[in-house]
Amino acid sequence: MAKVDLGKILKKVEKPARYLGNETNTIHKDTNDENLIRYAHCFPDVYEVGMSHLGSHILYNSLNQDEDVYCERVYAPSVDMEEKMRENNIPLFALESREAITNFDFVVFSLQYELCYTNILNMLDLANIPLLSKDRDEKCPLVMVGGSCAYNVEPMADFVDIALLGEGEQLNREVVRAYIDWMKTDPYNNGKTKRDFLELVSEIDGVYIPSFYEFEYNQDGTISELKVINENAPKNPRKRIITDMDAIEYPEKMIVPFIETIHDRIVLELFRGCTRGCRFCQAGMIYRPIREKTVDRLKGIVDNMIKNTGYDEISLSSLSTSDYSHIEEITDFLVDEYASQNIGVSLPSLRLDNFSMEIAEKIQQVRKTGLTFAPEAGSQRMRDVINKGVTEEDLRNAVGKAFQMGWNSVKLYFMIGLPTETYEDLDGIRDLAYEVIDIYRDINGGKLRNKFGVTVSTSTFVPKAFTPFQWHGQDTQEEIREKQKYLVGRLRNGNIKYNYHESKSSLMEAIFSRGDRRLGKVLLEAFNNGSKFDGWSEHFDFDRWMRCFDACGLDPSFYAHRERSYEEVLPWDHIDVGVTKAFLIRENEKAKNNELTEDCRWGCKGCGVNVNDIGRGLC
Repeated sequence: MAKVDLGKILKKVEKPARYLGNETNTIHKDTNDENLIRYAHCFPDVYEVGMSHLGSHILYNSLNQDEDVYCERVYAPSVDMEEKMRENNIPLFALESREAITNFDFVVFSLQYELCYTNILNMLDLANIPLLSKDRDEKCPLVMVGGSCAYNVEPMADFVDIALLGEGEQLNREVVRAYIDWMKTDPYNNGKTKRDFLELVSEIDGVYIPSFYEFEYNQDGTISELKVINENAPKNPRKRIITDMDAIEYPEKMIVPFIETIHDRIVLELFRGCTRGCRFCQAGMIYRPIREKTVDRLKGIVDNMIKNTGYDEISLSSLSTSDYSHIEEITDFLVDEYASQNIGVSLPSLRLDNFSMEIAEKIQQVRKTGLTFAPEAGSQRMRDVINKGVTEEDLRNAVGKAFQMGWNSVKLYFMIGLPTETYEDLDGIRDLAYEVIDIYRDINGGKLRNKFGVTVSTSTFVPKAFTPFQWHGQDTQEEIREKQKYLVGRLRNGNIKYNYHESKSSLMEAIFSRGDRRLGKVLLEAFNNGSKFDGWSEHFDFDRWMRCFDACGLDPSFYAHRERSYEEVLPWDHIDVGVTKAFLIRENEKAKNNELTEDCRWGCKGCGVNVNDIGRGLC
């Protein structure tokens, strides 16, 4: 397979280092080996974003453990690079070998964000791979997807051969090993086809083959029935989990980029899962049960990562980092061991109810990082609705501790448009921001220093599959704009900065997060009309999307704003993530009554994972 010649174009594009490969700790194998299975791990965004995605580093490291498998990285070329590639007939290529991915065995995309879907189509097109799975012949790569959005892959179903559900370290390798064994039988000379392989792997836990299922619809557009149309396919494909977090590989030789990326630091994963049960949070539901790494395992990982990367910051990463049961022990170790080398520690996700002054004092010894707290909602009633489990007193204690220790600013994150929200709940956002100012003033003798500030950020609630709020509609554009305008007026203060997320992109996210297969034709229409990088405001064209919905005869409100009944068949109902639908219904009903559900660390709440063999008694 010939290498792509980039000599003509790299001098003409911004940030050519995005496309060079050969960074420190990259893996290289002999691509002349005919027995080598080629795996393109594609992240549907630019290099700086993809290189900051921990899951990509984990899979890259895991797959390359096998000598006969070569996993290489592929990122979405920026607009200027794509233009030069098309002008010079340069196909999409992998960074390590600089070979076109057209003839790879697997082309695999990480689905982390709905607004990256058109980038996937664009990358397939750049690779000269037919977009629709039905149009690909036996010589085309198998197109797989994984990641959080794969749990409802239906809007992408027409473009995907295989969807992987759950954690991928073992699952990806199992699928690839099955392919290697299958290829040893010389399938094409024996009359076997890719369909035969898809039937084979459909029996692996965590594998979902969209083409083996078919939906029928009612006259009102809702789903009437899901049919399993291949006898090998399971009725309820179920997610895969890693049971022993200490036993799996971790990228201790993480690739160090040539240019600055979104997260230029060591990322140390403490655990997976979450026990808090926030009712809006998809990750907190689909990543259950909670599984921690031991402190000894973490010590070994971080020591090797520092030696192999040269980074001077360690970010402790998990869904709710401060919930790690040995958080004090690991932070003590990291500070005591590495502060003398000017290596800092950061905690990116802090809860108001377990903010530790002692830990904060330790980690600021090297450098003081910013503090972000997420009350999520302004009023206690609203926080009870979403099961956040924090109080205003928690906020006062946390920010008070921070200001006493010398912090001059904090960031507060909220969502607007949550189910049952009223304008009184929005007033609570204002009240909390002003209370933070008062706390700072009290601690500093009635004075506000020049560097003091409170940043209030709001995003729009997006209903997600497999959450208790999956049946709720999203606020309309007009409703969200009115709420944003309302907050602008109430947060006018020289010490408060108010940021809010563009509601139009949140609408698109809501459409595709709960969408069905009919949205595939909208995606194709949008791509054919120039949509890509929809997650970037400078490229997102809302009016173009609305024209595409009109052209396809579909109503965006049907997917985004409509309330759904418990009896309605949802596009993802057949997927088994361990958490039962009965539990989600129960939690939604409790939300309507402002009732809390206690953290399941203190007693099982019957979500289903503990009795389902997916969980295998882990919680």
